[in-house]
Amino acid sequence: MTCKQMDCGSAANGKLARGCQLCLEGAKMVLLVTGRCRASCFYCPVSPEKKGRDVIYANEGRCQTDADVLAEAESMDALGTGITGGDPSEALDRSVHYIQLLKGHFGSQHHIHLYTSVISLANAQRLEAAGLDEIRYHPPEALWTRMADTELKAVVAGTHLAVGLEVPALPGRETDLTALFAYAHEAGVQFINLNELEFSESNWDMMAAHHYEVKDELTSAVKGSAETALAVMAQYPNLRVHFCSSSFKDGVQLRQRLLRRANHIAQPYDVVTEDGTLVKGLVYADDLTAAADLLRTEYEVPDELIHLDAGRKRLEVAAWILEEVGRELPFKCYEVEEYPTADRLEVERTPLN
Repeated sequence: MTCKQMDCGSAANGKLARGCQLCLEGAKMVLLVTGRCRASCFYCPVSPEKKGRDVIYANEGRCQTDADVLAEAESMDALGTGITGGDPSEALDRSVHYIQLLKGHFGSQHHIHLYTSVISLANAQRLEAAGLDEIRYHPPEALWTRMADTELKAVVAGTHLAVGLEVPALPGRETDLTALFAYAHEAGVQFINLNELEFSESNWDMMAAHHYEVKDELTSAVKGSAETALAVMAQYPNLRVHFCSSSFKDGVQLRQRLLRRANHIAQPYDVVTEDGTLVKGLVYADDLTAAADLLRTEYEVPDELIHLDAGRKRLEVAAWILEEVGRELPFKCYEVEEYPTADRLEVERTPLN
């Protein structure tokens, strides 16, 4: 196999794992089943509202019920799910439940992969019995040179799961990563994912502690991580390895997921941008019902181009209509660009009157 250069600085030796293919297509839902984890990896990027907390999120939305999880998957027409944390092994019963729920609702073709730092044959067999397709082990960096102490070989031999490893490419740790690759090859692991190390609000203290530097002003990548990953990959051209860059996550994977969700949920009054965001007009008024009636009667705006969002206390209207009539209205009117996610993160807001 030769190393294939991909978009945004990513690279791959051989075919991507099925879970990665779905991520590349934007067709994978991310299901965080708990924020709890015992590994305590210094580079953990999980956000403060999730890290260490026993919470459930489907993509960006907090979930309280099974219906919440299924609704998010349906909203993006998900072809698969990545179960993550924290560590799903900290909520194994819950992980099994969601695997069965998703398979039962969408069918056996709905691909599910799971990330965990706990390399246990018993756990893997239980997850496989529930319907799991692919397991990705994230051994703490202290284990990279001691993988023979784990049950990795037993999992590969004792299940029919697609078994892989996924770790960050820590700058300067080529020797340890090479040892990890060598053991993975010996154990019969099917694929390895190397992620470009990223800093976040929750792991920023690692930068000074490990003398890391910021790569550039455009990403949250750590300097030297990409070079480390590519150097190790070059030593194992016959292993299926995917280097996932920080830019690739944002520029390709996230963008594709946003586009998929936006096109699936867009209403007649929404405009979907090439980046997967939604542009719409917003009206704020003390009486939103009266504002909607005014638009219908005085300006002949069709019902399908107006939506009263009671939860956010706003009236959503086609932006191209508000651009024409907004200055005449006695209400606050804006054109906004926002993500098509559950939290509706706002990108830009322009006053129209």
